[in-house]
Amino acid sequence: MTLKKTLALALASAAMAAGTASADGLRLGTEGAYPPFNYIESDGKVAGFDVEIGLELCKRIGEDCTVVAQDWDGIIPGLLASKYDFIIASMFITEERKKQVDFTDPYYLAAMTHVVPKGSDITEFTNEALADKVIGAQSGTTQADYIEAAYPDADIRLYPTQDEVNLDMASGRIDLQVGDMLPMLDWTKKSDDGSCCELAGEPITDPAFVGEGVGIAVRQEDDALRDKLNTALAEIRADGTYKTINDKYFDIDVYTMK
Repeated sequence: MTLKKTLALALASAAMAAGTASADGLRLGTEGAYPPFNYIESDGKVAGFDVEIGLELCKRIGEDCTVVAQDWDGIIPGLLASKYDFIIASMFITEERKKQVDFTDPYYLAAMTHVVPKGSDITEFTNEALADKVIGAQSGTTQADYIEAAYPDADIRLYPTQDEVNLDMASGRIDLQVGDMLPMLDWTKKSDDGSCCELAGEPITDPAFVGEGVGIAVRQEDDALRDKLNTALAEIRADGTYKTINDKYFDIDVYTMK
């Protein structure tokens, strides 16, 4: 084969590869274990508020997106390893995370809460009052960071998923947990096992832990994608699409918490 033909074939192959990559669209990374924001349905499909918002944003920027489920502990490493192109998984925007990834504008606000069994005698949320208590949270989350900082003398137990925290809470193996307010409200009010428990104390809104809200994470070099997602987010807020999706899952506007 001549050099000219070899180069021509190489260029054609490169063009085909580039065309295939574009046709494949973007990959949306989420956890799939954080209802109602993201969860796996009985048929294996990933669903939830995060997923619907993410797919709508993909439509607005003209991309066909596929959804990739990833365990929480590996979700940022997965983005950095290009397993997917952005993360929409109810991730708080924090200074620590901004050292690794960039974020879009917040797509909803955030607060955390304590959850205790109904009839619990826990009324004070100080290190001294909870020194002999077993406190749970999902590992690798700002909730875990919070309980480790706020309650260093308690028996801290961290779990791979929120469902596992809830299971031990419902089974009486932990005395209280700290979780994201909206999923905890959903769990305690709308699920059978969550009927064991209730929210307690004031909402936890310390910016050191809840950050600037909840954002979509992208790789730090992907400025163009971040900007497109921000524009699309503003569009779906303005034209009512965001509200339509919001109202399928929540009784309040989670963008404003009102």
